[in-house]
Amino acid sequence: MKMAVIGAGKWGQALYHAYSQKNDVVIHSRKARDIENFVSLDEALGHKYLVMAIPAQSVREWMETHFEDRGQKILVAAKGIETSTGSFLNEIYEQFISKDRLAYISGPSFAAEVMQSLPTALMISSTNLTLAQTFADALPDFIKGYVSDDVVGAEVSGAYKNVIAIAGGVSDGLGLGNNARAALISRGLVEMTRFGEAFGARSETFLSLGGAGDLFLTASSKLSRNYRVGLGLAEGKSMDAILEELGEVAEGVPTARALHKIAQEKGLYLPIAEEVYAMIEEGKDPRQSVRDLLG
Repeated sequence: MKMAVIGAGKWGQALYHAYSQKNDVVIHSRKARDIENFVSLDEALGHKYLVMAIPAQSVREWMETHFEDRGQKILVAAKGIETSTGSFLNEIYEQFISKDRLAYISGPSFAAEVMQSLPTALMISSTNLTLAQTFADALPDFIKGYVSDDVVGAEVSGAYKNVIAIAGGVSDGLGLGNNARAALISRGLVEMTRFGEAFGARSETFLSLGGAGDLFLTASSKLSRNYRVGLGLAEGKSMDAILEELGEVAEGVPTARALHKIAQEKGLYLPIAEEVYAMIEEGKDPRQSVRDLLG
């Protein structure tokens, strides 16, 4: 396959590394990078298959100003919910390209470990299962690919797990122990499943690689940017200080704001996400959030 990865952050570079094992792949980003096979945007857009590793909050603006529809088939690699509108990424992309040419990748996949070619399994979701299988078959031998047609479930779980990961970092940062973290992740899985079902997702999707698989990973490791946000909150640091120290995008932060907005509009019960929002946006004491959750 001739593919182009657009977005050269850590995840974009990891997917470039992975897909380059069996395919002819180039990479592009707004800022020129010293990466092999780095090409111009025009050359990248000329490829039949695109992997879009653009941060969720930048997707709409990028598609409006840079995308040219040349019949490409797109694999969306970002995870998140647009804060300003509460839109899922599939809803944004479908404004620019038909959904039968869109697929979404999810599952337990720290970029650093993918770059080391360490084994994992990932889910490719699309309403077009043939397209999903095409992207899955193109994965390297160290990644086992599965396919699903539950795009909404993949989108919700991929975004929501980042918010639970922040809570996981808070729990560990406060020294609450393994029991507390396990309870938090378990209830987080219930919460994000309930949220997804409200938008038509299937419950079994949340027990898959893109749901439970990614959640367990992200909410319990310092390799997770969102988990490290939680550690910073537990230490009493300001959000500005945490994000400056992180130096990377932590999608759980804007996603928590988006979930709060959606919960208010639709009257949804999202206790963990709401506590994460309160810590991020209102400076709530993490210890008080723990007491309120237990109550």
